[in-house]
Amino acid sequence: MTEYYIPTGPGEAEFTEKRSRFLGHVRRVESEEEAKAFIAEMKKKYYDARHNCWCYIIRDGAERYSDDGEPQGTAGIPMLEVFRREGLCNVVCVVTRYFGGVLLGAGGLLRAYTKSAKDALDAAGVSVVRRWVEAELPCSYSLAERLKLEVAAFDGIVTDMDYAASVTIRALVPEERAEDFRARIFDLSAGAVTAALTGEAFRAVPLK
Repeated sequence: MTEYYIPTGPGEAEFTEKRSRFLGHVRRVESEEEAKAFIAEMKKKYYDARHNCWCYIIRDGAERYSDDGEPQGTAGIPMLEVFRREGLCNVVCVVTRYFGGVLLGAGGLLRAYTKSAKDALDAAGVSVVRRWVEAELPCSYSLAERLKLEVAAFDGIVTDMDYAASVTIRALVPEERAEDFRARIFDLSAGAVTAALTGEAFRAVPLK
């Protein structure tokens, strides 16, 4: 089974540490060329900044970083580790620093670049890309909330709710758990609800 994690969308964050401004930018990319183009774009936009440090991870491909003049190991690697910890790929991050005249020291720089990358990632969000099974659950109003909890318990995602005489829950469930999910719903509802597996989809779904 193929499963990987990517940024949901673009993310930006800014904070100031001892008068130095840090601007973090995260983007989703599909290739090393796209990552390099984004880095070049940020360097052009923030040409007057002291540093434009960056990193990127491409799925089944390159993993690169640059301290862009900061002391070795204080910027690019800490930024890269943010995305490694989250298991992300197809991501590029540029952190721009406008120097404020006060030295932060190696530890201060490491923390600042880590925070900037993490804040930008939090703004972007994380999505999982994998194969899902689409399911429909027609149920009573009294059962709807309980069934939504069961979808979450199977690492699924509720995509839509139709409210009429009864409720229809539409959800995506991980492919390998679909049959167990259907059996669980049938048992939980004492046979009142049968989850209809209506198709498959390979897509990105936001997690957070």
